[in-house]
Amino acid sequence: MSTAPTSALECFQNPNPERDYEIRFECPEFTCLCPKTGQPDFATIRIRYVPDGSCVELKSLKLYLWSFRQEGHFHEAVTNSILTDLVTLLAPRRMTVEGDFLVRGGIHTVVEVSHP
Repeated sequence: MSTAPTSALECFQNPNPERDYEIRFECPEFTCLCPKTGQPDFATIRIRYVPDGSCVELKSLKLYLWSFRQEGHFHEAVTNSILTDLVTLLAPRRMTVEGDFLVRGGIHTVVEVSHP
């Protein structure tokens, strides 16, 4: 597997699909660019999900999140995009993605989106 940022996510078969259990990730080094100013935005991305048939492979998740570093995104759009991509890949029973963005212009923003 490459170490270059990529939008390609990978998964593996859930080892215990017969039971509900929650997987949580905290990604404290998320970066994207403000689409208005081009300045970097920093955030912690938190992902919680109950898998069904598949689980996300962690290195691919890391490289996927890195792929946003040179792209301009509004906080709301990037958080929703992450949820959409993960739900498309995994079809989880439940999933929540939270983007907890550092203060910009005196405003601290938290965006939380869920499936279903």
